[in-house]
Amino acid sequence: MTTAALAADNPDYSLTVYSSAQPGQVSTESLANYGPGLPGYALVRDGRKMTLQAGNGVLKFTDVAKRIDPTTVAFESLTDPAGTRVVEQNYQFDLVNRDKLLERYIGEHVTVEQQRGDALERMSGMLLSSADGTLILQRDSGEVVSIGSYSNVLFPSLPGGLITRPTLVWLVNAKQAGTHDTRVSYQTQGMTWWSDYNITLRENGGGCDMDLSAWVTIVNQSGASYPQAQLKLVAGEVNRAPAPAPAPMMRMKTMAAPAAAADDGFQESSLFEYHLYTLGRRSDLPDNSTKQLEMFPTATKAGCTKQLVFTASPQPWSYWAAPIQEQNYGATTQGTVGAFLEFENKEANKLGMPLPAGRVRVNQASADGTLEFIGEDLIKHTPRNETLRIKLGNAFDVVGERRQTGFTVDTAAKTITESFEISIRNRKKTAARVIAREYLYRWSDWTIAEKNHDFVKRDAATIDFPLDIPADGEAKTTYTVRYKW
Repeated sequence: MTTAALAADNPDYSLTVYSSAQPGQVSTESLANYGPGLPGYALVRDGRKMTLQAGNGVLKFTDVAKRIDPTTVAFESLTDPAGTRVVEQNYQFDLVNRDKLLERYIGEHVTVEQQRGDALERMSGMLLSSADGTLILQRDSGEVVSIGSYSNVLFPSLPGGLITRPTLVWLVNAKQAGTHDTRVSYQTQGMTWWSDYNITLRENGGGCDMDLSAWVTIVNQSGASYPQAQLKLVAGEVNRAPAPAPAPMMRMKTMAAPAAAADDGFQESSLFEYHLYTLGRRSDLPDNSTKQLEMFPTATKAGCTKQLVFTASPQPWSYWAAPIQEQNYGATTQGTVGAFLEFENKEANKLGMPLPAGRVRVNQASADGTLEFIGEDLIKHTPRNETLRIKLGNAFDVVGERRQTGFTVDTAAKTITESFEISIRNRKKTAARVIAREYLYRWSDWTIAEKNHDFVKRDAATIDFPLDIPADGEAKTTYTVRYKW
């Protein structure tokens, strides 16, 4: 006997969407380039009322995503979980299309329509072949014709074995007959999400503040629609084996959602070593759609710092096999002055929420009051109480260069001594603070032997010289570094 989900039932959808995209990898403009390779997936939970018979019965379920992973499917009765079990599961995906219909109708009678000018001509007969898009038809008179161009083919009926939607078929053994509350869970490809952040920057004297808004974009190309679904997003790098098994999915689907008011936005909570964002209201997610939702209310007047950083030296090596003794390596360089924005992701700074990876766009009001785009950068998954650093671009009116003024190698003492002069010019009409950032790239063991400005050690191979430069002025800093190996 075959039973089916009640057609009148409204499904209770709950979706947890995962993204495997790198920050900034996917945008609404690039979605068409991915197709089935969209970097992400979703865990779908579908609650239904289904009629089961006592003993073994066949249950067909048609409302599943076309890009479902059938190895992750789980069915359970919430009414009688102990007395209901799936004995056998099948996934039928032989969907009807033109080529399959033509293949099934070889040797059968069909009607072919051809457009000839303004008239529509019909030709009937037995279909002998449909190879390479050309139909070979034997008419009732015995005449065999080859039809290379046609507008339509009429078939008497849908042949058995073909279905219009992917279908899950279970052999279910139930002790309790009647209507059961059930839940179907599975993973599907064709879904992903990402974050976008928008900053409105305001400079005030020597400092700045900003407004930060965050938006989530959810893409559904799974081949199914999910009306009034509860939406959850997972931020973090969740490892996936090449062939995912259903057991981890079963454990995850029993987790309770964080409590939230009906009209709330996303509520953040911990999930293992990741972060879970649950939308406090239900939302429609149609197939082939892109939805944007506010992640959290705009944070206004959060504190920030603008930095101008001059860099001209080569980056330090990640691994030193031996000291770099070539004198001309990085000796003289014209550098760039990068413009950066820093802010603390702390509650005291009106933020303090784990920020999923995404693109940060920064705007600032121009002289006429209109907002203008001034730069963007990507951030990784950033926990609360961390400092974010956004590169906006390179400064137009601040330039500089770095030149080597001395170099000696003492192989007996195993030392390299090197001196530099850094010159930075500020052509702005206002004073500027510029950080001259130096990478100590020749060897890991170093000391600053001489300097004319104080410096700050940023890390094991980086030092910063903060320089205050007057309007249309110049600042020079010199230092000598000694490497020992």
